[in-house]
Amino acid sequence: MTRLGILAKHSILPPPRVRPKYIRVAQLAVTPEEADAAMPSLGTKQTLARRQAALQFLVRAVDAVNLSWVYAESGCNLADLEHLEELGLIRLFESEIFRDPLERVENRGLENSNVVLTREQEAALKEIITALTANHSLLSALSFLLHGVTGSGKTEIYLRAAQETIRRGKQVVILVPEIALTPQTVRRFLARFPGQVGLVHSKLSEGERYDTWRRARAGKLKIVIGARSALFTPFPNIGLILVDECHDSSYYQSEPPFYHAVTSAQEYARLCGAVCVLGSATPTLEQRYRATLGRGLPVRLPEADLSPRSDISIGEMGYLSLPQRVTDSQLPPVSIVDMRAELKSGNRGIFSRALSESLAETLSRGEQAILFLNRRGTATYIFCRECGAVLKCPNCDTPLTYHVERLTLNVPHSAELLCHRCGYTRHMPKTCPVCKSDQIRQYGLGSEKVESEVQAMFPSARILRWDWETTRQKDAHEIILTHFANHQADILVGTQMLAKGLDLPLVTLVGIVLADVGLNLPDPFASERTFQLLTQVSGRAGRSARGGQVILQTFAPDHYVIQSAAKHDVDGFQKLEAEYRRQLGYPPFGRVTRLEYRHRDAAKAESESQRVLKILQEKLRTERRTQTTVSAVPCFFAKMDGLYRWQILLRGPDPASLVRGLRLDDWRVEVEPISLL
Repeated sequence: MTRLGILAKHSILPPPRVRPKYIRVAQLAVTPEEADAAMPSLGTKQTLARRQAALQFLVRAVDAVNLSWVYAESGCNLADLEHLEELGLIRLFESEIFRDPLERVENRGLENSNVVLTREQEAALKEIITALTANHSLLSALSFLLHGVTGSGKTEIYLRAAQETIRRGKQVVILVPEIALTPQTVRRFLARFPGQVGLVHSKLSEGERYDTWRRARAGKLKIVIGARSALFTPFPNIGLILVDECHDSSYYQSEPPFYHAVTSAQEYARLCGAVCVLGSATPTLEQRYRATLGRGLPVRLPEADLSPRSDISIGEMGYLSLPQRVTDSQLPPVSIVDMRAELKSGNRGIFSRALSESLAETLSRGEQAILFLNRRGTATYIFCRECGAVLKCPNCDTPLTYHVERLTLNVPHSAELLCHRCGYTRHMPKTCPVCKSDQIRQYGLGSEKVESEVQAMFPSARILRWDWETTRQKDAHEIILTHFANHQADILVGTQMLAKGLDLPLVTLVGIVLADVGLNLPDPFASERTFQLLTQVSGRAGRSARGGQVILQTFAPDHYVIQSAAKHDVDGFQKLEAEYRRQLGYPPFGRVTRLEYRHRDAAKAESESQRVLKILQEKLRTERRTQTTVSAVPCFFAKMDGLYRWQILLRGPDPASLVRGLRLDDWRVEVEPISLL
């Protein structure tokens, strides 16, 4: 990119900590006829049989063979092979092997390339292929937002668009929000493109990442699938970038350097003259908004709520809409259960009567169920019943979570209390550290508690749990998902990983244990995140002809997020959310820049925030920016890992320009953050 003036100089990278891997191999060096003629004179009576067996094996093999295979097949040793090499009959040499994380992945029979597209799929694919075949001038490529509900066939469009890209001699990057999604996505693409797919994510070994990087750079791979870091795969001629579940917050890098992989993918495609396709059943309000400003198929959005804004600069963005494929599945009906009424009727358990009965019916039919709760652990906080003191992390000042079991290798099994922010652990105290009372108890609900409760209710049911604790080891995601997909378990209990676009045909029941988690956080984007989670996890039920249902338990049944999620009403939710955002000046109707300061001294953190706040307020007065607001407040999580946190929020047409030129040493600056917590 230096020719374009985009990069001023090349980055100086340290040498890699891994090197290519080589193995010793043997290969026939003469014709089979010459080898047969030499058989009688290969050695003494003691060595002849071994050497003949080794030479005969290499005659049959033709290509170079790992020495260990030669030893195993013939019973020979290295000295025998070296003698054959001295006779000029074979060659011994080192051959490089690539460490491929996909070599053990089974992909046969997983993908049908003869799928007949619906009319809507054909129309959407035609738009994408037209963009792929157009002669784009550099820096003028096109992005598409592919909006389709569960079962609408987005993946088949991805596969065919990738096929067209490869046919034209270019490469494809496919981004998924979580490692949890990569096994399922990889299998589908491996079945369609065997030997051409690479995998990139943080759980790979250094050798696997290094070899995948080199194969991609050399053009030996055509497709790379992975989380956000896969975007930077060094393909020589990239033609298509696919971003699945583009609404997901996992695409945002929340530590320096801050970047959003979705925005970066669009910009990268623009720089390369490639096409970028964003796909989701629940795109963010900003993504839908930008799509209305570009070209593409007609879109039905509230006219009064999404008026164009002139400062959008992410190029053109077409909107492609896919209705549900009625022939494949129906969106599952959602029943809202008011847990307040359950309490009044005497049910103090975590499962409503409706959910308990539905679980029993599902198990009796030999089908599968998912129980979703976006909270880890067994109890969410520990408190004293005498004085009310809550046990908190000394580093983060947040309540510690009680865990019955610890599955990570770096945490002692006897450590029961864990901070989910910094990893601090301690034992469960026998007495209150404040009043010394022995009335210290656990309270709240987490995924471990759900697992234990459902196991007690259905002792014969096979239950798996899928959360942060159970997926720390390499390949854990794939193992859990494979076991459940193969019906080696009846109930899957998990957190937000369950909402990541999984396709599990035997799942006919989804139980959302507590839909209110995260709904009332003091963050302007909390409602949208909760709606997306509920809608996505609801879509895991009814993905086959068996049908399905969703039972949503809540203490706020009338909340617009709950009502919209129950109706699968993306348009209705976004209409209401857009009006709230417009009133407060939040994206997409305004821009936000967030400055965060951290310090071990609480007074220093506050005083520094007030100092910078006064500077910014003075700039606002001087430049007469009446539409921009600025405020300094403690972060919601005011202390994290021993550091006190203050933030300054700027809202307006162009708040980022206000901080340009300011010296902000030790400050973290985020432009268009996805969370203000």
